[in-house]
Amino acid sequence: MSITPWKILKSRYQFPKFRIDSCELPSGKPYKAYVFEFDSWANVVALTKNNEVVLVKQYRHGVQKVLLELPGGVVDNGENPLEGAKRELMEETGYSAGSIIEVGRLYPNPAIQQNTLYCYLALDVELTGVQHLDEAEEIEVHLVPLDELVEMVRQGKFLHALNVAVLFQALAQLKKI
Repeated sequence: MSITPWKILKSRYQFPKFRIDSCELPSGKPYKAYVFEFDSWANVVALTKNNEVVLVKQYRHGVQKVLLELPGGVVDNGENPLEGAKRELMEETGYSAGSIIEVGRLYPNPAIQQNTLYCYLALDVELTGVQHLDEAEEIEVHLVPLDELVEMVRQGKFLHALNVAVLFQALAQLKKI
């Protein structure tokens, strides 16, 4: 048995970046599919020479809480995702990477989003600059030992699901799982 993609009969935008597709299912029945056309973004597991992870603490309005997260953000239109990851790391933390590699690509929510999350591992990061924050950003930088961050995940204290997924990719690259 093969799975057949839905046939898109018509697309319209309800709002910018919010598309409604009128589809025909393989059964012939009509179906409306909703798609958020979010920008792709990159997150970085940035490790210092002392095996500490550079984290950012910031307010997240969706859950109305202050969370610890990995540095990262939107990859600008036309920007190489690796360059976007380096830029976000520097802008949010003031840290730069001795070396940085892509450890994975994930779809954040493929049922309703079309974007990609680029996952990076940066090694031997050092504080080489200052933060350059956007107007809506208020960010504190925290260094947490890698093993402690893993324990925070186990204890439900590191809650951003996509950041946990990026951490998993980095741990796999480091052969720690």
